[in-house]
Amino acid sequence: MKLKHFTFLFLTLGLLFSCQKNQNQKASIKQDLLIDLTKLDNEIVHFQKLVNNNSSQKEILEQFKKSRLIYKKVEWAVEYFIPETARFMNGPALDEMELEENRSFEPHGFQVIEEMIFPEYKKESKEDLIRELNIFQSNIKQLKSTFEVIAISDDYVLDAIQQNVFRVIALGITGFDSPILQSSIPEAGQSLIVIPESLEKINGDNKSLAELKKLVSKAQKYCQENSNFNAFNRSVFISEYLNPISKKLKTFQKEEHIKNVKKSSPLKPTIETLFDKDAFDVNAFVLSQEYNFTKDKSVLGEKLFYDKSLSKNNDRSCASCHHPEKAFTDGLKTNLSLTGSNLARNTPTLTYASLQNAQFWDMRQLDLEKQSVDVIQNKDEMHGSMDNIHAKILLDEEYIKLFKKAYPKTLKPEAWQIQNAIASYVRSLNAFDSRFDEYMRGNENSLNNQEIEGMNLFMGKAKCATCHFTPLFNGTVPPSYSKTEHEVIGTPNEASGKTLSPDKGRYLYNKMPQLVGAFKTPTVRNAAVTAPYMHNGVFKTLEEIVSFYNKGGGQGLGYSVENQTLPFDKLNLTVKEEQALVAFMKTLTDKKHQ
Repeated sequence: MKLKHFTFLFLTLGLLFSCQKNQNQKASIKQDLLIDLTKLDNEIVHFQKLVNNNSSQKEILEQFKKSRLIYKKVEWAVEYFIPETARFMNGPALDEMELEENRSFEPHGFQVIEEMIFPEYKKESKEDLIRELNIFQSNIKQLKSTFEVIAISDDYVLDAIQQNVFRVIALGITGFDSPILQSSIPEAGQSLIVIPESLEKINGDNKSLAELKKLVSKAQKYCQENSNFNAFNRSVFISEYLNPISKKLKTFQKEEHIKNVKKSSPLKPTIETLFDKDAFDVNAFVLSQEYNFTKDKSVLGEKLFYDKSLSKNNDRSCASCHHPEKAFTDGLKTNLSLTGSNLARNTPTLTYASLQNAQFWDMRQLDLEKQSVDVIQNKDEMHGSMDNIHAKILLDEEYIKLFKKAYPKTLKPEAWQIQNAIASYVRSLNAFDSRFDEYMRGNENSLNNQEIEGMNLFMGKAKCATCHFTPLFNGTVPPSYSKTEHEVIGTPNEASGKTLSPDKGRYLYNKMPQLVGAFKTPTVRNAAVTAPYMHNGVFKTLEEIVSFYNKGGGQGLGYSVENQTLPFDKLNLTVKEEQALVAFMKTLTDKKHQ
């Protein structure tokens, strides 16, 4: 779940040369961070003493909880300003992989420690635990050194705090960073403390600050009074507390005339909540500015999408396998090749595909432009030639007019524009108008009680949202939404069979043992109309999917999946809860597909 090095470099350089006005106030925010990091360091020192003194598991566990609560108070800044270190403070207990360099790094931090001490702490793990705590202490020193030299201006503070609210929504209350201990709810409340404390240092007299203090106080109280992870009502917490806080933060920013931070991000800087209809910018994933989405490009791309002349025999178009009425899938377990044999994998939906930075089940292409060429030129799928297609278009007057309108700066259609136009059409397929979306924007009547229960299960007990992140419900990791994840879940070869799927997935392109059977985490949006499911189309219904996860995936079914990233313990969902989960997933269907 890493963030790239250039993200850290961009933010650090921006901070070093950011506006220095009101430096005394900025120093106060920085000083608070340094003080809290010192407190965290002291707690880790005490943690080490408890372990060295062979204290009881109860004492060690309580110290762990106390330490992470203190970390939650600085997490907003650590995750935003120093993401590379943050990954090894409270990131997943999974290997960190640098696929470009074909190497991996073992995980460190709170989640690794959590696995060592809960549900049982064994004294033979003492040396490993001390080692983890020493590494953690070194990371604290690195954080302090970095914060001491960077300038933290108002615009970065506001952006970091807003990102942290989104982090609480999409990660904090889902159990993402407390998968075993499930201490997420009180920790979520702790994460919000920074909002009034930091904004008061920007302008303690701001008229919106008093309202923010009340909202944050009520949110913290709600977490304290409803701390049970499985019973926590996330729909209420988001709609009645976090979304209002998010909106009020934007009001504060406007009142203080604080500019938006300029950065390349899928989340638009103007949004009030994570659930705004136009919250995501598809241009954040394009190759360069000339590839940016426009309506005219999309119109051209749609014509190309349905044009069978793109295939070698003029008998197959993109729409032959991606049917609009099925949310751009085909309803088949796997489609047929041009020679009549079965293709290896299920046809995925194209809806919301533009909000991922990896395409195909095995993630072999990073952008939609390369994805379209891959399919068109694949001998089993369309077996077309981009050179031949380009030549045909140069002789077609209707196409030439559409290209001229879409690309007015070029004299005649160019080959790259064919790919870009098709990709632009795919980028238009993000409606964000499901009943779930309406509910999150204030229409309380759009979901019934069963569906709300399903939403709370999806984001809680069932752990779906720890991989299918809100609100995209795919593997694009919040709150930056800049990197798409894969998972190893142990998909069977047949629904009722006893064998594992032989497809090695991402391992075919990156020969790392952790990637055997790894596939991109697809979106759950429009899942009600995109059956069958999984990379091999093995499951026909959402009920079968829920049952598979409820049993712990492949390992839970008894398969040998040593590198499974999905927790293999049973979810213990009741029949009623399974039905509620399915009901919720059906609320994620766009209007045009309902």
